[in-house]
Amino acid sequence: MAETVDDKVSYFQAVTGISDPDLCTEILAAHNWDLQVAVSSITANPSSPSASASTSSREQGPSAPLVDAEFVAPPPPMPPAPQQLQQQQPGIAWKLVTLPFYVVSGGVGLVAGTFRLGAWVAGGVLSRSLSLLGLAGQGGGDRLLELPPSAAEAAEFVAEFEREFGAGRGPRFVAEGFADALQRAQREFKLLFVYLHSPDHPDTPAFCGGCLCSEPVAAFIDENFVAWGGSIRRTEGFKMSNSLNASRFPFCAVVMASTNQRIMLLQQVEGPKSPEEMITILQRVVEECATSLVAARIEAEERLNNQRLREEQDAAYRAALEADQARERERLEELERREREAAEAERKRKEEEEALARAAQEAAEKEAALARRRQEKAMALGAEPDKGPGITRVLIRFPTGERKERRFHSSAPISSLYDYVDSLDCLKAEMYSLVSNFPRVTYGPEKHSLTLEEAGLHPQASLFIEIEQ
Repeated sequence: MAETVDDKVSYFQAVTGISDPDLCTEILAAHNWDLQVAVSSITANPSSPSASASTSSREQGPSAPLVDAEFVAPPPPMPPAPQQLQQQQPGIAWKLVTLPFYVVSGGVGLVAGTFRLGAWVAGGVLSRSLSLLGLAGQGGGDRLLELPPSAAEAAEFVAEFEREFGAGRGPRFVAEGFADALQRAQREFKLLFVYLHSPDHPDTPAFCGGCLCSEPVAAFIDENFVAWGGSIRRTEGFKMSNSLNASRFPFCAVVMASTNQRIMLLQQVEGPKSPEEMITILQRVVEECATSLVAARIEAEERLNNQRLREEQDAAYRAALEADQARERERLEELERREREAAEAERKRKEEEEALARAAQEAAEKEAALARRRQEKAMALGAEPDKGPGITRVLIRFPTGERKERRFHSSAPISSLYDYVDSLDCLKAEMYSLVSNFPRVTYGPEKHSLTLEEAGLHPQASLFIEIEQ
């Protein structure tokens, strides 16, 4: 038996091109290891004669079971199985239904579909931009990529349904593939109402016009379900009819998502039904699942609230961290500013000290130079002569009021008077003149070579010092 199973899996992989052996095994098991039926569910074309024959056979009687008929309790957060309802209402059953690979791959294709959507938008914008610039080719500038096949089929079904039974009548079927509709129902915390349309069945027009399109039924479905419809003449509708084991039409079902690419079959409605019967059946399913749906909504809201709370806490933490970092930056900047000010004050203090030191040094050097000058002048002046006929007595008044008197030879030049003043430690100024009062005579450099007698200062003279500015 093991070799037979392995052979079937290998053959199924070779025919379908599915590389995952576990998925091939699951699909074969869902079809009772009927290799021909399993391969047909993947590769068959509903419009081919074999598909049409299969459809006719399903309308006449039940086909090979494609649904796992075992009643199982679905995993959380799916609603629990109502055991008493299974006993009283055989029509309402909780079953795990394996989706065909076409629909399963549609869920995986959502990621690729996102990239296709991005390429479609980018291609449209680029083509439009090139056409405006005159760079796009003729006839292809505004062409857009086609919709995914499942979405295109759903849109075609909606358009055909409205053409046949009137626009705005009946449930608001979503123009999406089955996998997208199932995800939409999950996001909106609703069940998925599935209608498989058989255009050739004699009961279809009366059921659609009298039941589905009746205002109470349509309003109830729109309020409580996400509605998806598909024609069994199309690929996805045909494969869903196989998965749901639709043996009699008109066929409706209520499903919800499960795990491992499966759906949970909650209710199937086969054959003609009046609006009252349809509402009663659907009302019963809604009441049975209301608790689990509300619980799932509350859980999702709690998750969302917890996530929002975490985000708010993270934002508050980031704000506090940024505030701490800002305060730390301000502290460091203040510290750096104080260090710069201290360094600047230290630099100025050193400059002032250096300036004072230079000034003191210069003053000392100047004082030393003055001392040397006084010594040199005193040595050049010689000793003071004694009183006699050729001796002139000179009295000099300093700006401080101090007076100095000395005897000079009458033949001594005027410059000797300056040497005498320079030899004394009574005058700090270097630029000065000796001046007489009456008459006022300034004995400047031009008279330095005159003798005291020639200058009229013999035998005695009184001079004062006039500082030059």
